[in-house]
Amino acid sequence: MRYDIHHVTRFDYGNAVKFARCNLRLRPIDWPGQRVESFALTVAPAGRVQPARAEAGLAHVERLVIEEPVRSLTIESRARVTIARDVPVPAATDPSLAEVATLARGVADLSAAGPAAYLYPSPLIPLDPAIAAYCREELDPGRNALEAGIALARRIQRDFTFDPTATLVDTPPHQAFRQRRGVCQDFAQVMIAGLRGCGLPAAYASGYIRTLPPPGQERLVGADATHAWVLLWCGPARGWIGLDPTNGIWMASDHVLVAIGRDYAEIAPVDGVVLGSGAQAMHVSVDVAPLTD
Repeated sequence: MRYDIHHVTRFDYGNAVKFARCNLRLRPIDWPGQRVESFALTVAPAGRVQPARAEAGLAHVERLVIEEPVRSLTIESRARVTIARDVPVPAATDPSLAEVATLARGVADLSAAGPAAYLYPSPLIPLDPAIAAYCREELDPGRNALEAGIALARRIQRDFTFDPTATLVDTPPHQAFRQRRGVCQDFAQVMIAGLRGCGLPAAYASGYIRTLPPPGQERLVGADATHAWVLLWCGPARGWIGLDPTNGIWMASDHVLVAIGRDYAEIAPVDGVVLGSGAQAMHVSVDVAPLTD
């Protein structure tokens, strides 16, 4: 699959913003099964953009600095990405969850791509006994790691209701878990908390999902904005396997991966500091259009 991705974020300020310094994580990363062909970023009406170092996680970071007063700001990115990623198929040779937990602790790779960074709680995803107990019902240590991962994703998809009004961007996982409602970020955080609570390396994946489904298939939830799902490390042979608890599916040809981190705070599409007063309104639109030859 080849996709053209158009992502627009617009900020409207109650009063003029005199200075802003923001991190932009909008350029998709190259990842197994995914290649970025082109990327373009524009900022209006003003702004200076330069490359920056990713302080955590796996992401391309650009630093945006606004040094003159603005009442609105539009950040627009366009990318073309090729996806050649098959749906994972569990196999008899896959490690068990117990083996994955042991292998992860023996890996010497301490980079942002290694499993060690994703074994432990993070600021936005603390361990929670109730979430761990819920997830443990699908995470028997002797179970095939891929089978257990997709079973947990599908259980969350069945048990939770997608409700954009139920949570905010800073809603903690235990609250979304208690009310069984939320959005893709909440479902990913609940699943990650449960996996880590059972000693398994789980990462927060941020990106996009195909806007228009193939003929005869239902539209996937979360296609109108950035999407979030889970990566579970399944041993050195399998590596990171993507699981989407919002839709109960694998990460395959419908998903475009932009960034990977311990939680949302490390890889938010836009964050930073704004100096000004008054209210702020943000509007986001995303379109992921498949290309036809």
